[in-house]
Amino acid sequence: MQHARGTLKKIFTHNVCAKAGEEAPLLAWPVACGGAVAANTRALSFVDGTLVVAVPDAVWRNQLQFMSQQYLAGLNQIAGQTVRSISFVVAPHAIRPTT
Repeated sequence: MQHARGTLKKIFTHNVCAKAGEEAPLLAWPVACGGAVAANTRALSFVDGTLVVAVPDAVWRNQLQFMSQQYLAGLNQIAGQTVRSISFVVAPHAIRPTT
């Protein structure tokens, strides 16, 4: 399963992010953070090396800030852009509800 995951990340990186330009970190966020986090967050913008991610509340923000270095490593591996930081903002209205 790990081999398949790595292969899918490579395909995503080369075929999606490579063509997305400045939007690549936004597209890479769900891949870098995983399904459970992606279902409860939303990448909003990427400006000057900072990815802004909406989270539902302060608890989520604090937990994700604790993991930010891991997410940065994943984003920089996948996105093809240099992501220097992630700003987690509480914006529950910006997150699409899952059904």
